[in-house]
Amino acid sequence: MAVDIARDGAVAVVTVNRPEALNALNTETNELLLAAATELSADEDVRAVVLTGAGDKAFVAGADVAEMQAFSPAHAEAFALLAHRLCTTIEGAPQPWIAAVNGFALGGGCELALACDIRLAAAEAKFGQPEIGLGITPGFGGTQRLPRAVGPGWAAYLVFSGRPVRAEEALRIGLVQAVFPRAELMGKAMKLAVEIAARSRLTLQACKTALQAALDVDLASGLEIETGIFSDCFATDDQKEGMAAFLERRAPRFTGK
Repeated sequence: MAVDIARDGAVAVVTVNRPEALNALNTETNELLLAAATELSADEDVRAVVLTGAGDKAFVAGADVAEMQAFSPAHAEAFALLAHRLCTTIEGAPQPWIAAVNGFALGGGCELALACDIRLAAAEAKFGQPEIGLGITPGFGGTQRLPRAVGPGWAAYLVFSGRPVRAEEALRIGLVQAVFPRAELMGKAMKLAVEIAARSRLTLQACKTALQAALDVDLASGLEIETGIFSDCFATDDQKEGMAAFLERRAPRFTGK
């Protein structure tokens, strides 16, 4: 299988497993990733997801150029729409997704990481949108998510030049949230995922909804959305348990209700 799913308690680990192709995204791999994201989104026992790539060289080195080379415009559109469904499913999943970027995250790989809520990188990782050198534009959401992540100037630099940036530069511009030695990356990602998974499932989903609204609406509308989400929390058992546990100085026992 080109995509592996493993579970560790309330954390799922999704691994793109095509190391012989630097984990490049072809149609089959995108379909398998979409199926995995759909399955995990429906699993209430999964509270956080870590996404990574197999091998030491690549997270995902990009879309599969060998497959794309012979595409007609109609084939290219279908390929892009499949990738958009994948990234939108990850983005809209009730659980936070953490990209553990262990190597190259170029083109579609960078775009896949951008669909995740949090990006952690190995020191050796490189990020970029090299499509300009192939005579095409980014097609997996890069022209839309990249400006939201790093601002229009850096997005234009990466897209127009096609140059990759190293992990430390990606950290500086806000493309990733932390950089670790490669040997520590998965341990750090799992530690964060376990910490997140201990939170209320309902509250995690509510926070994710509110955070995403900030990217799509004006401030006044966003504050209105936040107020509704915040007040709805007070109808849940998890709010009562969380505040009781705080006052009693103990760990909360959330039930997702």
